[in-house]
Amino acid sequence: MRDGSTTKIVASVATVLILLLPGCFGENEEIYEGNDWAKGFAYIDDPAGFTGEDRIRPFNVSHPDPSLNDTWGNSSWAVFGNPEGGNCCEHYLAATEWGWILNFGGEYPTWSEDRGHTWQEWQPPVVQNLNCRTPKLTLPGQEGLGEGSIVQTTTGDIIAMGWFPYPSASGGDQFYAFFWDADEEDWTWCFNRFTEPFYDRSWQMEIVGPIDANAPWGSGEWASLVISNFWHQSSNRGGQMSTDGLNYYYFEFPDRDEQLDTYEVDLTSVDLPASWDYTKPHKEMRGFPVPSGGAYFPSFFSDGGDAFLDTSLNWWRATTLGGESLPSEYCAFDSSSYLHCVLQTGTTFLHTVSDDGGETWTNQTYNLSSVAEEIEEWEFHANGVHDLFVLNVRYQSSAGPDVDVAWHVRDYSEDLAPDSMTFIGLGDLDATSGAGQDIRFDFASMTILPDGGSVIAYHDSSDPDPLFGLELFLPQEYSVNQ
Repeated sequence: MRDGSTTKIVASVATVLILLLPGCFGENEEIYEGNDWAKGFAYIDDPAGFTGEDRIRPFNVSHPDPSLNDTWGNSSWAVFGNPEGGNCCEHYLAATEWGWILNFGGEYPTWSEDRGHTWQEWQPPVVQNLNCRTPKLTLPGQEGLGEGSIVQTTTGDIIAMGWFPYPSASGGDQFYAFFWDADEEDWTWCFNRFTEPFYDRSWQMEIVGPIDANAPWGSGEWASLVISNFWHQSSNRGGQMSTDGLNYYYFEFPDRDEQLDTYEVDLTSVDLPASWDYTKPHKEMRGFPVPSGGAYFPSFFSDGGDAFLDTSLNWWRATTLGGESLPSEYCAFDSSSYLHCVLQTGTTFLHTVSDDGGETWTNQTYNLSSVAEEIEEWEFHANGVHDLFVLNVRYQSSAGPDVDVAWHVRDYSEDLAPDSMTFIGLGDLDATSGAGQDIRFDFASMTILPDGGSVIAYHDSSDPDPLFGLELFLPQEYSVNQ
């Protein structure tokens, strides 16, 4: 961790410990309704301390089996919207190991250092970093409407990209790299050219290094890979790769039918640092960083085979050390060294967990067939420090409107069965993803903070644009685990 931030981190941890001492805000006994789901919980932050109209909202907590329709009570969440980094149609949420909430749903990187009480936004200055390969001046705040992606690396840096599609005072169809340097503790930016017009929402991930590749990428502690939601998914066009977080170059993916040599990837790991709870990319990246180096892409090839990108940025067909493929294209590690994969089939989800590098698996099924017509969007996240897994699903209910729910699995290493299901928002709005829709919710997004609180995007009739909620009511034991 950075020397310059040690004092700040210690102060933050001390604050959390003070807030979680028994009696600070009580155990929320008023929401106890004949079930002990709230036993041992307390508010990590006083809901009354949040400013803003309708900032605090009660979300119902229920039995994890939706077919039972059994509500246990409710807890207060803090709610945020466009001013905290979103746009008309989405939020792109992430967190850092030192407790920032990150959002790059709209034009610029936006973050909170104090659990949502205050927010900051970083806009590029007129002159970019002197190491940028493509000269460009910009008019701060005049780039036009945009959207981006953001994630922390395992080294504590923050990699992000922004795409500004529309004509503006600064130009049009612009690709900006935003980079937060952990050593300098500051942001910088570079303009980048790219081959695909209309880049569309990006997905982004770290390739674990050290990286030693040929030109033009070169070497670095890690590499940052960005793909276009539009081009990559529709025609496998490849992506953009950088080893400094600022200068990106086109990076080609193999053909889906290409015959490559097979690489047995070591997916076993021990004693991963806490940063591994924050480097998970959005699931639509359909890949994940590998602790031993590189990145893994399950079910990449047309025949269902996996792909692997090594630290020299070479592609391989991949298997585990035991010659196995992974059960889903949506997988990620957390700091406990567990590998989580989630598979959706119709209105059913299968959460699979491996602690031996993908050789054996433990499974848990989530069945929404009793309440859902179809699944709209979903995302998952895990936190190894707190032994916590959260699955967030937005489904079209049998009654019509879309409903946002989140299952919490606490102590998943002992039992994968969910402990509770929380209804996020009102569940009274039928939204659709994609351009041209009057009411849009383009993708699910979520993260888990170091204190164990979830941050989850949703949409209901209380706002014309998507919102995101911040969990406040948490197990008191989480304060000990930090």
